[in-house]
Amino acid sequence: MKKKPDFKVTSPYQPAGDQPEAIKVLTKSILDGNRYQTLEGVTGSGKTHTMARIIENVKMPTIIMTHNKTLAAQLYSEFRQFFPNNHVEYFVSYYDYYQPEAYIPRQDLFIEKDSAINDELERMRLSSTANLLSYDDVIVIASVSANYGLGDPEEYLNMVQVLTVGDEINQKKLLLRLVDMGYSRNDSYFDSGHIRVNGESLDIYPPYFEQEAIR
Repeated sequence: MKKKPDFKVTSPYQPAGDQPEAIKVLTKSILDGNRYQTLEGVTGSGKTHTMARIIENVKMPTIIMTHNKTLAAQLYSEFRQFFPNNHVEYFVSYYDYYQPEAYIPRQDLFIEKDSAINDELERMRLSSTANLLSYDDVIVIASVSANYGLGDPEEYLNMVQVLTVGDEINQKKLLLRLVDMGYSRNDSYFDSGHIRVNGESLDIYPPYFEQEAIR
């Protein structure tokens, strides 16, 4: 049997009031296989802390979906504090600005589609997907709108290349594979999404890495 991922809450506070009973009941319901549960509570009653304790108990990869970026950012910050040793990810729309096509009949004016992409949000989205495929102890905080229009998971899996320490790899074939996956070769300017060659060494800068690359 596959070992369950280890989720461990870090908090100076212990469950109090109605929280212990809610944690116990919801944990049992999930482990019993019930698909839907509801946690109710007024503002400030510690629902996020309760959710964290339930995740710690059931030990399952978790996606937490909320209705907007503001609440998603708040939950992301809180869950990173609760689970500093686990993979807490942030998956929201990467647009800083988005203007759809529009037509104003009164002025006979056509407005072209325009947008601005936030590179950091795009990196965090890629990190979410990569870590879901790589680890079991993952919590993803996502906005509802960010999940519309996502590609086929099978297509994403077909664009994954697994590299293991000790493997003997044909450099030319690996370069071609990485280019097919969307990497750009640039031996002078090395940035996110780039690969470069230095003799027998190949450097890969995954777009979901922050300040490091792979050699």
